[in-house]
Amino acid sequence: MQSLVETLPLPQRLALAYAPARLRDATLGLFALDAHLASLVRKVREPLLTQARLAWWRERMEEPADQRPKGDPLLDLLVSWRDGEEALVALVDGWEYMIGDSLDAEAIAKFTGGRAAAFAGLAALAGESSITDVAAEAGRRWALADLAAHLGNQKERELTLEAARAVTWSHVRLPSALRPLAVLDGLARRALDRGGTPLADGPGAGLVALRLGIIGR
Repeated sequence: MQSLVETLPLPQRLALAYAPARLRDATLGLFALDAHLASLVRKVREPLLTQARLAWWRERMEEPADQRPKGDPLLDLLVSWRDGEEALVALVDGWEYMIGDSLDAEAIAKFTGGRAAAFAGLAALAGESSITDVAAEAGRRWALADLAAHLGNQKERELTLEAARAVTWSHVRLPSALRPLAVLDGLARRALDRGGTPLADGPGAGLVALRLGIIGR
């Protein structure tokens, strides 16, 4: 399992540290799957091959857990998402919109919607079905901030920041069971306020993560 933790970007590793024991596997599974899908898209040489690899993960999430191949650490960990796989399928679908020569507003919306659905799915797994919309909002904000920080194309980056500015964000706090999502949301708010800087930009980001991880605000 430590090998999967090491695949995570720094913001997700900071957030994972605050996952409650009962949700640690599910939280790590979500973060690790997202990181793996990101690596597939980043390495794209042949779009059709990348689509095939994404389709493989989609198919695995759509089949019963006991019918999946055994021995893959990530697949084995995602058993913790039993009955919540629909949210992971949405995550895969969202990443597919990142394949292509350029991003438009629709692709950005679909991608961020996939990450939002995954955050909502984790809320449902945590038994917090009443605030799945709040979790989805946090996921969308994180997706927009993270995407903006990684885009080198100025036009695409501005489209992403424009999408973030167009949303009226609420300030409803996530419950303690979802503290990792609160950490990522806080880092995303900070990054967007600073014009789309990296989420783990400087020691201040670590202090934000620590504060949110401990007290949730």
